[in-house]
Amino acid sequence: MDLKAPLKVVLADDEPMARARLSRLLSEAGCEVLAEFGEGSTLLEYLAQRPRLDALFLDIQMPGPSGLEVAAELPFPLPVVFVTASRDHSLDAFELDAADYLLKPVRAERLIRTLDRLRAGLIQPQGGNREPAQVPQRVIIKAGEGLVFLDIRKVTHFEVEEDTVWAWTAGQRFASQWKTLNEVEASFPEASLLRIQRHLLIRPECISGLRPLSGNRAMARIGEQELEVSRTATALLKKALGIKGEFGKRD
Repeated sequence: MDLKAPLKVVLADDEPMARARLSRLLSEAGCEVLAEFGEGSTLLEYLAQRPRLDALFLDIQMPGPSGLEVAAELPFPLPVVFVTASRDHSLDAFELDAADYLLKPVRAERLIRTLDRLRAGLIQPQGGNREPAQVPQRVIIKAGEGLVFLDIRKVTHFEVEEDTVWAWTAGQRFASQWKTLNEVEASFPEASLLRIQRHLLIRPECISGLRPLSGNRAMARIGEQELEVSRTATALLKKALGIKGEFGKRD
């Protein structure tokens, strides 16, 4: 590495303000920011083209592949610096051989020390020699004139309304590309989705509670919501949840 040449870096962070701040600090420190990304999948597509760069700055929590998953899937060896707002991720990051770790909000003086270590070759490249981790299946969500990608494992259930399928996550719903629940089921054949009503499709592992209703029906709790389960679906749901026999039958 030429110690006099500016470091060529790429950064990824799903928070626009945090991403802009880090980009500015890197530029002010003499780096050349080649590209910025708001999520992991497009970053991996960019890296697949094998651009010439000196380091990758990764936010750990991002839509799609997380920063940790991106680091595990690097197509070629590359020094990685993790950037996150949470100290809880530090052990996971260092288990992936991360040689540096920045906490948000990133301080200029702390960043300078990291850049000095990069220039001195003290942050060893990682990636390029691991088996690629399986990229999670993603739900395509409409976002203005564009699209974003949501990990299916973060979706609790799907709801169809007026020819639009809505994906629910963290108590909020987002319009998807689909018009019917049949399309959703066909897109995720291994996701163990269960139709509890004509307009509702759930991931059983997201259920936090179940209470009986009359007529061998049930009410399923997902987050702060309660969703009514049809009689036929109740039997299937009990089986999926490992419930044997009755669980408080009501007349």
